[in-house]
Amino acid sequence: MIEGPKVKGNPLRISVYLLVISYILGEFIFPKYNLAYILQLIGVIGLIFSIYLFFSGFNIFKSYDENPVPTSISKRLIKTGIFAYTRNPIYLSFVLFHLSMFFIFENIMYFLSCLGLIYWIHNYVIKPEEEYLLKKFTDEYERYMQAVSRWI
Repeated sequence: MIEGPKVKGNPLRISVYLLVISYILGEFIFPKYNLAYILQLIGVIGLIFSIYLFFSGFNIFKSYDENPVPTSISKRLIKTGIFAYTRNPIYLSFVLFHLSMFFIFENIMYFLSCLGLIYWIHNYVIKPEEEYLLKKFTDEYERYMQAVSRWI
């Protein structure tokens, strides 16, 4: 029986849990830091862009009849659309969403959760996915890794 990558946890759930925890801690426990208006504007733009990244990646998965859940079995390597610019647009959207929430709401917990999310996704989601994809698509995935960066 072929199994998908050995990813620890669900990135979407972890991202949402971190957003909720960050909101509660940042609003009721930790102080806010006043940021310049321009940073809030950058946050709004980042929020919109993160949503675009998420749905671009998700829709390409669906158009290829692939399951976007990281533990699922991959039938083919997706290298078109947003995947021609970043190998992990959905994970990038989660991180950008958290960072944008920090800029908009001046809540330090969103920033800290962004850093934690980067560490967790990089080490416990992306690396196992890459090992799985290298085993399954060997040369094709190696060429893809050389042509397109992991994050940006």
